[in-house]
Amino acid sequence: MLAFLGSLLALSITIPLLVFMAAPYIRKYIAGGVCKSTVKLNGKVAVITGANTGIGKETAKDLARRGARVILACRDMVKGEAAACEIRTMTGNQQVIAKKLDLADTKSIQEFAENFLKEEKELHILINNAGVIMCSYSKTVDGFEMQFGVNHLGHFLLTFLLLERLKQSSPARIVNVSSLAHRIGKISFHDLQSEKSYNWGQAYCQSKLANIHFTMELARRLQGTGVTVNAVHPGSVLTELPRQTSTIYTIWRNIPFFLKTPEEGAQTSVYCAVAEELESVSGKYFSDCKPAYVSAQGRDEKTSKKLWKISCELLCIEWD
Repeated sequence: MLAFLGSLLALSITIPLLVFMAAPYIRKYIAGGVCKSTVKLNGKVAVITGANTGIGKETAKDLARRGARVILACRDMVKGEAAACEIRTMTGNQQVIAKKLDLADTKSIQEFAENFLKEEKELHILINNAGVIMCSYSKTVDGFEMQFGVNHLGHFLLTFLLLERLKQSSPARIVNVSSLAHRIGKISFHDLQSEKSYNWGQAYCQSKLANIHFTMELARRLQGTGVTVNAVHPGSVLTELPRQTSTIYTIWRNIPFFLKTPEEGAQTSVYCAVAEELESVSGKYFSDCKPAYVSAQGRDEKTSKKLWKISCELLCIEWD
């Protein structure tokens, strides 16, 4: 009995000690890849959607440190102005400004684009970062299911409206923030707007798969223009993204050790926006600053073309 108790005591000491010793290595693995590029962006102009918080904000900080003129495209202008002020103070770059953009409203997207094109003569980097997740069924101003409308259609329209300025400023880059969740997504052409049935998880995965299809088809159409487009998976990041579901958000906030920080989550977006070796790379998907696997669904060219056509019809645009 004494020997058994002694063994238990030894285990109770050894296991926590081993976990403590391994913790830094586990944390490094969770943190993932790091963008090692030191390239400067003086004279370059970048637009980042959803840049008032989380991954978008950290991406904006990084590009601002590199000298870029950074436009934070935000729905909440109070938070947007506060983020812009903070970034200017931290980086010393006074060319960081917040502009109103609500991706759930096509009129707001059009107004943002019109104002940008009037005020800015160049655009070198467009990072389609903003997104929603875990929301109960709701619709955008234009009647689209919220996650499909914001995560896919909103960025589809924004890119369409800014594309000529990107071409004029080439070499230029577009970065679409997708997710590993695309692997279990399915484009439900029979019910794109989830009107027949709704599951927030399925709707989210569909929208992230749509980001992949958008990236692949856009890359094909941009060949020879000097504009590249790639998609990224930022990882599981401790941000406010799951705030629509209080229970999951509470769990999320209580396991920070197992999640990337926003700065860590921004690394792949930054990498795709600045890395010299990616200057001519387009139509790829990256995770932890390296190429990653795209599901068979995401590689289906017929689906990409069909989704493109339907997206144009829904948004009442002609994009050939």
